[in-house]
Amino acid sequence: MCLAIPGKIESVSGDDPLTRTGRVSFGGIVKEINLAYVPEASVGDYVIVHVGFAISTLDESEAGKVFEYLREIGELDGLGTDDAASGEHP
Repeated sequence: MCLAIPGKIESVSGDDPLTRTGRVSFGGIVKEINLAYVPEASVGDYVIVHVGFAISTLDESEAGKVFEYLREIGELDGLGTDDAASGEHP
């Protein structure tokens, strides 16, 4: 199953809107994510990430709810693996 996961932007680099990236934390696991689809996003914001791209922003409360739902269904277990982070599917 391919899910979009919420994460918190820890840092942003790049000025070009198409190649701007952020270091995004997913409950302690940090990945480099493309921010082209969320030009308004900045450090401290929560974003929904799918296949290495932040696709929308959301507030902290909503991000917490999504994390809790994912924990309940066991979908956070593989988040730290290379396959889960890169969007590759078995």
